[in-house]
Amino acid sequence: MENSHKYFKNQDCKYFPCHKGMQGEEFNCLFCYCPMNRYEDCPGNPVFRESGGRRIKDCSNCTFPHEPENYEKVLEFLRERL
Repeated sequence: MENSHKYFKNQDCKYFPCHKGMQGEEFNCLFCYCPMNRYEDCPGNPVFRESGGRRIKDCSNCTFPHEPENYEKVLEFLRERL
């Protein structure tokens, strides 16, 4: 896939790939830091853990924002909350 306003891949990044099992051509780095991180009801697949009496959102196994076909879904999710 070619880099564009909807897709960007940086194989030279020291963290690439940042999610296990997400290697190859179809990895979108555009949302390197997930803009949905602050929302518990995001469309990804986070796991919630307890630590020190606090609920922590763990997105380490979530690949939703890195799948190129989800670009529009991420934007729509954010539009609904702004």
